[in-house]
Amino acid sequence: MNRIDLHERVAVITGGAQGFGYATAQRMLDSGAAVSLWDIDSTLLEQARAELSGKGSVSAQVVDLTDEKAVAAATQATLEKHGQIDILVNNAGIAGGNGTTWELEPAIWRRVIEVNLVAPYLVSRAIAPHMIARRYGRIVNVASIAGKEGNPNASHYSASKAGVISLTKSLGKELAKSGVLVNCVTPAAAKTAIFADITQQHIDFMLSKIPMGRFLLVEELAAMVTWLASEDCAFSTGAVFDISGGRATY
Repeated sequence: MNRIDLHERVAVITGGAQGFGYATAQRMLDSGAAVSLWDIDSTLLEQARAELSGKGSVSAQVVDLTDEKAVAAATQATLEKHGQIDILVNNAGIAGGNGTTWELEPAIWRRVIEVNLVAPYLVSRAIAPHMIARRYGRIVNVASIAGKEGNPNASHYSASKAGVISLTKSLGKELAKSGVLVNCVTPAAAKTAIFADITQQHIDFMLSKIPMGRFLLVEELAAMVTWLASEDCAFSTGAVFDISGGRATY
């Protein structure tokens, strides 16, 4: 494993209790960062904090990322604990099940948009000013290849991730001269807890679209995200980085 230098950096990772978020926390801790895990699942969050604490400084915030006041409180608590926030990984997301656009319930559609798109906006809104004040920051948003292609029977998820891509581009341009860089990744599917919310038919469809013939490993995404969160990434902002096993065509 290549070591990326994140010494003396502090990273906030949303959805950090499992899956991509947990793997990214591991990689960043191995790279010398302190990590604040934000998640709504208090049981999984405490388990993750306990498991990862042996690698370095780890704190945890139970937070509903769709609640503006809760996000502000978590930001303040993290600053009080660590003194600064240098890196934000907007990773938390939900699938919302599968169905045609006309079959999906409006409440479910709205909830997916709230968690997958509104939450990254709220968290970025809360943390970006602190990065601007210090003239340094890295924001990495976890979008999806679905946001580029639009998966059938997942219009809510696809639309939310397309929104994350555009949020990245807009925020990246706004912060381009501030020392704060904003990029996103568009992974193909990986075997994470989100698979429990989608049908086997949809899982098979996603696998069939990947030329490499396998799912993404969470460690592979963590490596890309960690590089994007480092000083080595110095001239990319508002950019989209594919990690799709050959699925992406643009």
